[in-house]
Amino acid sequence: MYNRCSRWQIMTRLHLVLSASIFLIFCFSIVGTELNASAAEMSEIQQRGYLNVAVKDNLRPLGFKDGNGNLQGLEIDLAKRLAVDLVGKADGVKFQPVANRDRLSVVLDKKVDFAIARVTATESRSRIVSFSVPYYLDGTLLVTKDTSVQQLNDLAKQKIAVLNNSSTIAKVRYYLPNAELVGVNSYEEAREEIENNAVAAFAADASVLSGWVQQYPQYRLLPTKLSTEPLSIVMPKGLQYDEFRRNVNQAIARYLEQGWLQQRAQYWGLP
Repeated sequence: MYNRCSRWQIMTRLHLVLSASIFLIFCFSIVGTELNASAAEMSEIQQRGYLNVAVKDNLRPLGFKDGNGNLQGLEIDLAKRLAVDLVGKADGVKFQPVANRDRLSVVLDKKVDFAIARVTATESRSRIVSFSVPYYLDGTLLVTKDTSVQQLNDLAKQKIAVLNNSSTIAKVRYYLPNAELVGVNSYEEAREEIENNAVAAFAADASVLSGWVQQYPQYRLLPTKLSTEPLSIVMPKGLQYDEFRRNVNQAIARYLEQGWLQQRAQYWGLP
């Protein structure tokens, strides 16, 4: 028991340190090496007077449509705030809803200026696109509706749903090596498994599960985050986009320093 408790405490503290470390690493390094890419330069964007931005329109609370069909969410707020700083007006932005598979290619193919579409900044992706300073630190959480489950070790020997072939599997195995993992193909299938009492919880991305508990208030997020992944804006590489990338990064740094991004994340119910 002593060793297990020590492990939880050490790993919880480690994730706090990693969150800060990842933020600094991406601030100073992942903005990265230059390659050829396609998108509008800063002068062209300012001349035309609006931004073309790829976003999600079906992912509460980052980017989704409300009852009137209007786009809402943290990433929508961020795009509008950037429009104020880059082109001088909040409505100076045209949104292009994008599927997960196209979030990088729309930037490379000059279909948008940049993408704010729940993209995790990774080393492999940074070889073909540039990433901004992270605007939100996402990570793996667990969701449950079982009132007897209050903390992570309450799931030590229970069944937990995970998306098949996802990176979440290794994270859950590390923290809960004796839990039984049940593979599912979708979030909806995971919810069905919980509703049928086939599993006690579901492990997935915090940003997505936040929307889950907003839609289904009988569910709760457990407080322990199993990983930390920076969400960043996808921007083109190339020296000609230097000014654009610099302006975006400086703006996000200001939003973080002023507490605006943290306030908007809290407003949208993100942990």
